[in-house]
Amino acid sequence: MSIGLKKNNGFFVEKLREAAEPLCQAENFELVHIEVVSCNREKIVRFFLDKPGGITLEDCVYASRQLGDLIDVYVEDIGRYRLEVSSPGPNRPLNKKEDFFRFKGERVKIETTELIENKKKFTGILEIINDDSVVIAVDGKKVEVKDHAISKATLAGQ
Repeated sequence: MSIGLKKNNGFFVEKLREAAEPLCQAENFELVHIEVVSCNREKIVRFFLDKPGGITLEDCVYASRQLGDLIDVYVEDIGRYRLEVSSPGPNRPLNKKEDFFRFKGERVKIETTELIENKKKFTGILEIINDDSVVIAVDGKKVEVKDHAISKATLAGQ
């Protein structure tokens, strides 16, 4: 299950992931999320990393230097870009099924591609993770959301 992939920059996101994964595995970083957004004729490439005990500023500086070199070598046609490396923060994206298992019992925000009970945005406690759906408790009511219908999912933060 892959959730929240930006369609217009999906090619770059996948190329960036391929370039970054070996470094992240070697350094014991979790590659949480990658974003590519355009701003003033320049791409902003954002890597969100984590590790046991949390990512530090020094980790981000180190990863930024290494990732910049990898992008320059392995990602053709990206053009001008600005690289940002940070922690996922309190509104951490949930992109993989493993993320949902890891954060079961936490408060989450889910946006859907289709209406569920006349809504597309839900905030509640992540209670159940099924093979093809998740169930969250929203205002005392259980809402089941199929994996294919999730367009964006994040922790709800504090």
